Amino acid sequence: MENKTYELLEQLKDNSIDFDSISIRENGKTTYRKIVDGISYTDKPNSSGFIMNIKKGTKDKCVHIPVVITQDNLNETVYNDFLIQDDSEVIIIAGCGIHNNAHEMVSHNGIHSFKIGKNCKIKYIEKHLGLGDNLNKVLNPTTKIVLGENSKFDMETFQIKGVSFADRKTYASLKDGASLIINEKIMTSTTEVAKTFFKVNLKGKNSSVEVVSRAVAKDKSRQTFSSNLIGENKCFGHVECDGIISENAKMVSIPKIEALHVDAMLIHEAAIGKISEEQTLKLMTLGLNQDEAEKKIIEGFLK
Repeated sequence: MENKTYELLEQLKDNSIDFDSISIRENGKTTYRKIVDGISYTDKPNSSGFIMNIKKGTKDKCVHIPVVITQDNLNETVYNDFLIQDDSEVIIIAGCGIHNNAHEMVSHNGIHSFKIGKNCKIKYIEKHLGLGDNLNKVLNPTTKIVLGENSKFDMETFQIKGVSFADRKTYASLKDGASLIINEKIMTSTTEVAKTFFKVNLKGKNSSVEVVSRAVAKDKSRQTFSSNLIGENKCFGHVECDGIISENAKMVSIPKIEALHVDAMLIHEAAIGKISEEQTLKLMTLGLNQDEAEKKIIEGFLK
């Protein structure tokens, strides 16, 4: 394994979690796979990607499916399907890291489709980062979720650093009693651009969704957050978008909520602003300079 690949994998994984099953995609092909009981993979014959089947009642398993790109001028689209049967409880850690020092663009478009049965508990973690001197590192993830009755899907997404352009789309449809929780954390700098779009259809009775976005835009970077909650039954939906901007950065929040049922309760909150001078001065009185104080504030905001 070359040093650049190892560095990317180290930053994409979660050191606090032991992996039961692993599938590594490196420069456009699967280079390593570890199989465990209850979880199987089938490679798609006519397109890039796999079908993961998680058998009924599979519990206490963790899957790691990183993508790393260190090859110049590689642009790929990968379709992964996750078929998760009833009563399963698993953790899935995905994400993509690109190392690019060349002038040509390198991109990864990952389309992940989840079909989840009844009474499941799924935690899905997705990390994205870019390394290398060149800015042409593009990551466009799409997540599609069909969440079965009384199932819970907990999704955490991180854009760590170095991604020049990202267009993240998430679509979800929730059945009776289903619960979706999404926590997003994004930091952009230089001239990076990040776009996020969430569309959630609350079809089932007593279904619920909670979306929390924490974003920091620095330098001349730009971010756009868009969301659309559609309540088609007795349900609850809450979206919270908080952002910090500095220098010449720009950030936009575009909410949309559609209550199509008398018992649908949908809420959207958004706040965008610069770092509080009062917070900065308080930390500076403790011995930090201004840059160190602002870094500490941003770290706390993104936790």
